[in-house]
Amino acid sequence: MQATPAFAQATRTWVSGVGDDVNPCSRTAPCKTFAGAISKTAAGGEINCLDPAGYGAVTINKSLVIDCHFTEGGVLASGNGIVINAAATDTIVLRGLDIFGVSPPTNGIRILVAGAVHIEDCVIRRFNAANSDGISVAPTVALKLYINDTRISENGNGATGGGIELIPGVGGSVNASLQNVHLMNNANNGLRVDSTNGQVAVEMQDGQVSGSTQGVSVNGGASAAGLMLNNVTITGNSSVGIVAVNATANLRVDNSTITANALGVLTGSGASIFSYGHNRLDNNPNGGTNNGAFTGAIIPTK
Repeated sequence: MQATPAFAQATRTWVSGVGDDVNPCSRTAPCKTFAGAISKTAAGGEINCLDPAGYGAVTINKSLVIDCHFTEGGVLASGNGIVINAAATDTIVLRGLDIFGVSPPTNGIRILVAGAVHIEDCVIRRFNAANSDGISVAPTVALKLYINDTRISENGNGATGGGIELIPGVGGSVNASLQNVHLMNNANNGLRVDSTNGQVAVEMQDGQVSGSTQGVSVNGGASAAGLMLNNVTITGNSSVGIVAVNATANLRVDNSTITANALGVLTGSGASIFSYGHNRLDNNPNGGTNNGAFTGAIIPTK
């Protein structure tokens, strides 16, 4: 009987569309899937893509970088595309991935436990079942989330799901930075923030939220829900551009355009949406004057 060779975990591994998961995942003998490579990659290591291909769904349980920036790292997934369930101190980086949902999809990226997650230069689309999100963030620990240069579209279905959903579990919190993130044609919410179980603080800059029912939705819970929008275009949402509910929901908006939504800005139950005075709140809906109003103005200090 021939023994199967054992491979030590490497700090850098490789995948290829013509690879094989029985390989050691070296550059000259790459694996075929992310799931095959992760078991052969050391904690804190990196998986790279050699060529454009579909590399399959994966669960990440340790500090890891998946970098396909110079080619296409495809993830064609029914269910969740990528699940992050690591340690509370682990850092995960996802770069250059095209994550595509097929029937029946769940979430493009599902984040449960990590210390920090970086999502860079990715496309996440077509997770279009009920309650499905492009990125679903539900940590039970304190999480730092950074999303840069990423497009998220056609997620959710009907009155549920959408682009990005930030809802910590009990004991969790989220501190998120979204830079050059485009949320387009998602179902119920483009961006949803909910602090029912834990604090959420979000800064979104240089982005777009369009084509959803509610563009940006913030629900304040037992903890604070804070959101800063800077240079964000919110347009073409069929119910409302920005909505905030409950006294613990506190939003700031600057240098942003809110136009061609059924309703521009809406607050309820003591929520606050403040303007720094450099926004364009007009033409909601297209050709109309249903703009709503900011809670008040903040005069920037010099």
